[in-house]
Amino acid sequence: MAITDIPEYAHLSESDVEALGAELDAIRAEIEADRGERDARYIRNTIRFQRGMELAGRALIFGSSKRSMWWAGAGALGIAKIVENMELGHNVMHGQWDWMNDPEVHSTTWEWDNTDPSAHWKHTHNYIHHKYTNVLGMDDDVGYGLLRVTRDQRWRPFYLGNLAYNTLLALFFEWGVAAQHLELGKKRRTPEAKEQFRRDLSDVGRKIGKQVAKDYVVYPAVVSAATGRRVGFGRAFGKAATANATANIIRNVWTNAVIFCGHFPDGAEKFTKQDVDGETQAEWYLRQMLGSANFRSGPVLGFMSGNLSYQIEHHIYPDLPSNRLPEISVRVRALCEKYDLPYTTGPLPVQYAKAWRTIAKLSLPDKYLKATTDDAPETASERRFKDGLPEDLRLQSTVDPMTGRRRGLRSAIKSLREGSGLLRRRVRPAEASTPVARRAA
Repeated sequence: MAITDIPEYAHLSESDVEALGAELDAIRAEIEADRGERDARYIRNTIRFQRGMELAGRALIFGSSKRSMWWAGAGALGIAKIVENMELGHNVMHGQWDWMNDPEVHSTTWEWDNTDPSAHWKHTHNYIHHKYTNVLGMDDDVGYGLLRVTRDQRWRPFYLGNLAYNTLLALFFEWGVAAQHLELGKKRRTPEAKEQFRRDLSDVGRKIGKQVAKDYVVYPAVVSAATGRRVGFGRAFGKAATANATANIIRNVWTNAVIFCGHFPDGAEKFTKQDVDGETQAEWYLRQMLGSANFRSGPVLGFMSGNLSYQIEHHIYPDLPSNRLPEISVRVRALCEKYDLPYTTGPLPVQYAKAWRTIAKLSLPDKYLKATTDDAPETASERRFKDGLPEDLRLQSTVDPMTGRRRGLRSAIKSLREGSGLLRRRVRPAEASTPVARRAA
């Protein structure tokens, strides 16, 4: 099931983990000392680009009576919403630009273009998710209270709808985000808890009201007033409203893809509550590295994902400027090589397909699944290296006696796979000696 002893799973000693943490601390210190004008220029240019795309999209929607203009306007506005949510809102609210002391891009003042109030997002995401990343029972992002994404979640008939739920979640992701902080299924027994829920519900209601008014009332009314005499007021209003809805869906589907690629493909591990008891900073770093995944990107794809294509680096340094993550990734990958840790990455379509595959197969009861509960692509634990392998096939030492190189988790996984293959080869001669096998031959 989920990992209960992270250093053991990683095949690292206590001193190894602390040494890794010290090297990651050094990277942080260097980036913090080097922040300056090029970073400030990057975020200001990003704001200009986003506002330009939004203006272009809304201007094009004025001509939305023509199909080509409708699609161009919805597409441009969708890109503007993606950039605002991913590269601006998400990263600004993490405090990545607080060092500039600019109230326009400060985590305490930014309110994003989303149905979820910024204050709620900063609690559920910045605090809960990033502190307790992939810890079962503590991180609500493990399935969002809706999906079964690990075998540690007991199967229920409800999960037969896994694929349908994630399709709806992708299309209407902003609404799922708005509901997440409310914890609608949670029982509130005290008057204080009930009052807090009423306040939170009121905050969400006001934010939803503002978003709905902006996208589906005020702006369509402006378009209708400007072009309705020519194309019909109702038609102009409807075209503008549907273009805004399409832009929101474009943003929602893309956000779902980026987030799921960072948290649910093969290799993004899950952990138990006991993992975080007394966790040091170095151990927290290690958990972030094991619990996150990247996807390969160039400058454009990285920008459009809010640089969350470098999810591993973002989870290690959530408050460092996003434009620095590509250069940080080179150094983090070198550390993974040094400490023999896996660096989980792949093409975006492959990573997203793996996440969907997990969601699909875990909609079924465990009896229909092939891999073990401790050695499955989506669920692993330190027991995968103990159970099912004879003693002579287990990775014993953390240092190769021949080369002096550290042998960690990556070598352990390789040894496990090679050992499993060897076990199958060991079994075959015995199978071939049976009467049935001889007759088949």
